[in-house]
Amino acid sequence: MMPLLEVNNITKSFGGIRALNTVSLNVNQGEILGLIGPNGSGKTTLFNIITGFYRCDNGKVLFKGEDITGQSSHIIAQKGIVRTFQHLALWRDLSAFDNVRIALLTRFGLSIFGSLFNTPSYRRKKKKIAEEAMVILQFVGMEQHKDQKADTLSHGYQRTLSLAIGLATRPPLLLLDEPITALNPERVKHIMSLLNRLREQGSTILIIEHNMRAIFNTCDRIVVLNAGKNIAEGTPQEIRENKEVITAYLGEAPDVKY
Repeated sequence: MMPLLEVNNITKSFGGIRALNTVSLNVNQGEILGLIGPNGSGKTTLFNIITGFYRCDNGKVLFKGEDITGQSSHIIAQKGIVRTFQHLALWRDLSAFDNVRIALLTRFGLSIFGSLFNTPSYRRKKKKIAEEAMVILQFVGMEQHKDQKADTLSHGYQRTLSLAIGLATRPPLLLLDEPITALNPERVKHIMSLLNRLREQGSTILIIEHNMRAIFNTCDRIVVLNAGKNIAEGTPQEIRENKEVITAYLGEAPDVKY
């Protein structure tokens, strides 16, 4: 079976610094793939190349078998690759409900003409969007916060809202950049549970994260980068026992129990 996403021999330099050196990975339909490595290993740079924010120097990115290398970020998003960011991109003066509702607009194709003349088609779509926004908020456990402005939510709920916005477009592939960083254990458990539920529903997820307990307990496979290069790939058990990974990322004597 063809992978949903294929990243082949990606190289990227900034000035004289090589951030990525022939990095490759595949993401299969319906799996959660973890991407880990020390700070500066090239993880977010790779995300930026996959999603069209950076152009690579060499290599290819294939999505559903199509070469999307170098295409603009909005075109890649339209094709079905949606990401969240380390630094949350929210409409901070709007409610949680309106944040999700806005994210749904492009999928439903509401027209300016329809809004001006309040056509029956526009009213039906508007109602459907409101209903689906509530379904998404309920799915992520935020229905009680639907009327709260994004900038007044706790950091954990802002992270959850960012995930809800990503889900609103029903992407074939969801890229998550450190979705549980700095969250308390309760919110970490909640978000990772959501990811498991998404996988059960057929979603495909590529996730960058430094929380090793969450990564090892959730991901089907893990790819490890160090200094811009692939150093390991395998199941959580295989990565857990890989000496090069232990040295480069986990440390010589990791004190985390998985």
